[in-house]
Amino acid sequence: MRRGWWAALALGLLRLCLVQANFAPHFFDNGVGSTNGNMALFSLSEDTPVGSHVYTLNGTDPEGDPISYHISFDPSTRSVFSVDPTFGNITLVEELDREREDEIEAIISISDGLNLVTEKVVILVTDANDEAPRFIQEPYIVLVPEDIPAGSSIFKVHAVDRDTGSGGSVTYFLQNLHSPFAVDRHSGVLRLQSGATLDYERSRTHYITVVAKDGGGRLHGADVVFSATTTVTVNVEDVQDMAPVFVGTPYYGYVYEDTLPGSEVLKVVAMDGDRGKPNPILYSLVNGSDGAFEINEMSGDISVMQSPAQLQREVYELHVQVTEISPVGSPAAQAIVPVTIRIVDLNNHPPTFYGESGPQNRFELSMNEHPPQGEILRGLKITVNDSDQGANAKFNLQLVGARGIFRVVPQTVLNEAQVTIIVENSAAIDFEKSKVLTFKAVDPDTGHWGEVKYSIYGTGADLFLIHPSTGLIYTQPWASLDAEATARYNFFVKAEDMEGKYSIAEVFITLSDVNDHCPQFGNSIQKKTMVLGAPVKIEAIDEDAEEPNNLVDYSITHAEPANVFDIDAHTGEIWLKNSIRSLDALHNITPGRDCIWSLEVQAKDRGSPSFSTTALLKIDITDAETLSRSPMAAFLIQTKDNPMKAVGLLVGTMATVVAITVLISTATFWRNKKSNKVLPVRRVVRKRSAPAPRTIRIEWLKSKSAKAATKFVLKEKPPNENCNNNSPESSLPPRAPALPPPPSMAPSTGAAHWTVPTVSGSLTPQQSQLPPNPKTMGSPVQSTLISELKQKFEKSMHSKAYF
Repeated sequence: MRRGWWAALALGLLRLCLVQANFAPHFFDNGVGSTNGNMALFSLSEDTPVGSHVYTLNGTDPEGDPISYHISFDPSTRSVFSVDPTFGNITLVEELDREREDEIEAIISISDGLNLVTEKVVILVTDANDEAPRFIQEPYIVLVPEDIPAGSSIFKVHAVDRDTGSGGSVTYFLQNLHSPFAVDRHSGVLRLQSGATLDYERSRTHYITVVAKDGGGRLHGADVVFSATTTVTVNVEDVQDMAPVFVGTPYYGYVYEDTLPGSEVLKVVAMDGDRGKPNPILYSLVNGSDGAFEINEMSGDISVMQSPAQLQREVYELHVQVTEISPVGSPAAQAIVPVTIRIVDLNNHPPTFYGESGPQNRFELSMNEHPPQGEILRGLKITVNDSDQGANAKFNLQLVGARGIFRVVPQTVLNEAQVTIIVENSAAIDFEKSKVLTFKAVDPDTGHWGEVKYSIYGTGADLFLIHPSTGLIYTQPWASLDAEATARYNFFVKAEDMEGKYSIAEVFITLSDVNDHCPQFGNSIQKKTMVLGAPVKIEAIDEDAEEPNNLVDYSITHAEPANVFDIDAHTGEIWLKNSIRSLDALHNITPGRDCIWSLEVQAKDRGSPSFSTTALLKIDITDAETLSRSPMAAFLIQTKDNPMKAVGLLVGTMATVVAITVLISTATFWRNKKSNKVLPVRRVVRKRSAPAPRTIRIEWLKSKSAKAATKFVLKEKPPNENCNNNSPESSLPPRAPALPPPPSMAPSTGAAHWTVPTVSGSLTPQQSQLPPNPKTMGSPVQSTLISELKQKFEKSMHSKAYF
């Protein structure tokens, strides 16, 4: 027993000695720059790729026992590394960012299975150029006066780069090398370049693109440079440095013969050249008016103060001066513009041709062919006159459709002249040469049998003739062809040889239209009503047959003032200008503050030569609100230019009323063709008082007939004068009369007599000799049922005999 205890004690002491003799493992310290050891003073670039082998833990155990490696991190930090426990290889498992975390604390450990040794290490994260410069405090908006001196600084931009070293240094430059601005490359201060100026009237805003660039650095093994851009908006502030500016120059005005004193001739418009802070402007006439004209100092409206007959000159050269109303102590800027006003005659009379009996637009003359060249057509007495004055009375004359054959003298007329027509080409005036076309037929025969003669016939042949031998087709000397009346003719040409054999061909002749009609306005153009926001339309008709002779273009030749209306040249629609959107705006334009305007419109065709017609149009302008107050007035205004629209509406309303009346009458009444009486379609039943109770007596006959109809005998009553008694063909009366009084209740004796009641009857059964008690009907017998019963009995009487 003691021996066992001592053995255990000795064994424990031995084990204690062995444990105390097992030394702990340790890391190797290989110094700075080493990639294995205990990670002392180890640094790693932030652009190291994830998954890279970055370090190897290296240590030893004095007893040579196997060792294992471990690495751990504080719970509040990221675990960016992992380690192979056997070989100590450390791998990067998360991306590094020096700008967010420039050092990493880790705990590394080495163990031999019995002893665990730990060390706390700090890994430095080195910078890589992975950040671009960034502008702060954007956006950049600057207000700069336009009179700032050249070289003055206006703003400073600032950009930062979180990298270190050269990658974190920032320099500035402008993207546009031709900008009037410059930037300091180190400080970012923007300045106006030397010799450069700002002008609010020319450019109110400048946009400067500034580029910030870092100094460059290494990233993933390559040298890279990052940059960033920003835009600086420079708003130029206006200062008073510009004189007034006139708008719409040059200025020309016209005073017509019907202009009234006090009427506005034209409007001069000027504004301060400094658009940002404009000053008010006053207008005045400097010279040249001679008291004939005045100007409104606030609006610039120039008005004539005398009638055109009192004006001494044909042209007035005025000078209008505008002056800015500047603050006290500041010089007042001024400007002067010339204005030309011409006194003109109103061109409202077209040239008119006159014959011996007055105005005439068609002249006819018969003459022989081949007249001498230069001969005057003396049979024509034509005078042309224009009632306008001055330049408006000057016009040109030309021949249409006969150029080269005749010549008109004079070609230019002032006011009035005698028109002379002279033969220009005698050879062209040849009866035989005035052909329309040549028609030729070929006969295969020769000699006498091959001769062909031509003739024409048909509905369109009366205006033409044909040469019997040559086949030339001419117009009749008296024929007058008009493409507008008949544009196409057709007839038949017969070619016949000497034997009598012939052939027929159909000829179609189409007239080429000549521009011989001028556009004509309708009567509705004299006055129209315009609603604000909607156009009025004018229309002219050109009676020429073909395009472009019958296509019409529209224009406004004169309007006072000229800046109120626009016209669509193709459709003839007249609109108010976009700037006029209310009646108040119109009242400010016209001195009379009314809304009735007179326009001179022109319709011009597109033929060659072109003809035109002018007309005076009066437009009454109103607004939709005024029309909505009176629907009837709105309707009358809408139908004013088209009276047939109102007539059509009235006719349509009357037709609707008549149709409804006819439908109601047709559904309610009908006409009896025999009596020609109008009767209601449905029976008109007048409610009557209840009739007295009636009885029906039925007499049974001893008969073997199985038919129920043979078991009754109808006793005849005195005929009723109110109906036709025994005619089955006669129509039933429209309604049944009242029932007769009850018949006698005495039994019938002897042979049964056939009787037909007029309306109703009493039927008595033959089963008993005693008179039965009368059976009272529970309700009155309706007259219509009695009539139907009577009709059935009457038909049975004529078909069979009852005994």
